Amino acid sequence: MTIEKVRKMIENQANQEHKFKFNGSRNQVEEFSGKIVEIYPAIFIIETTDDFSRIKSFSYSDILTNSLEIMD
Repeated sequence: MTIEKVRKMIENQANQEHKFKFNGSRNQVEEFSGKIVEIYPAIFIIETTDDFSRIKSFSYSDILTNSLEIMD
């Protein structure tokens, strides 16, 4: 998969509710629900819909390296 394919996949899933799993550093895993609200050339923005509404930004390479997973 290439970054361009990941970008198109993200564009198709924008403004839809999804569950995400982020594999952070030191084996920290965070699961949250949210919507992809903004898409830029190098990053995309997710607004969480959990208890506290937060804004998170990720790069397309986070999906390529399996740091961020979109679960449905």
